[in-house]
Amino acid sequence: MPGGRLTQQERQQIALGLADSLPYAEIARRLERPTSTVTREVMRNGGPTAYRADLAHRATERRAHRRRPASSRGAESVPQPHGRDAEAVREYEELLTTVLMQSGLPKMMARVMACLYTTDAGSLTASELAQRLQVSPPSISKAIAFLEGLELVRRERDERRRERYIVDNDLWYQSMIRSARDNDRFVEVARQGAGVLGSGTPAAARLESAARFLDFVSESLIRAAEQAREVLYTKAETTSGDTAEPHSDR
Repeated sequence: MPGGRLTQQERQQIALGLADSLPYAEIARRLERPTSTVTREVMRNGGPTAYRADLAHRATERRAHRRRPASSRGAESVPQPHGRDAEAVREYEELLTTVLMQSGLPKMMARVMACLYTTDAGSLTASELAQRLQVSPPSISKAIAFLEGLELVRRERDERRRERYIVDNDLWYQSMIRSARDNDRFVEVARQGAGVLGSGTPAAARLESAARFLDFVSESLIRAAEQAREVLYTKAETTSGDTAEPHSDR
């Protein structure tokens, strides 16, 4: 059934599609499933190169067995704010985790990011993250250290002197700038290599071509990030100011 759980036969079709190097969208079309369902299934069970239908089916059954009692208790004891559907929120967190993993984040780091982004405050303590994700505090500590290195998460102390881990808009700007700076370093080294390998040689031309491409992309990326931050932040501040302070002549 398109709206139900994947069957073992569907998982075998996914495995065959991956073996034939079919894109997720095509596999999903053949199964009459959403592409997000296939993407999440593959990423949760080893990725496109390690996916096995039998192992994925058994793993899903084990997860469902472990989660069933906890889910019913959690739905009763922890009501969702703003009238949200708890199951829909959980499904969305899994989808967001999958997308973040596809962008290059390891699974635990992606889970932490998804958890932070789907909280209204945009911040949680280490113990809150460990409780929500049902993992050990050392796993959270490792994930946070990794995300901080990428400048995707920052930390600050709250009024109780607890460290809180935060995601906000400026972190994406900082991450984009860092990515551009990383490109600049490769551009510098590539051009150095072109000189070593000899002007006019195929190897030098390859490196010079990469350097020109990344140099152009970096400049465009920095300019776009700065313009976006200025436009979006200025618009938000102006809207807030207009709402808070009505004109005096009215």
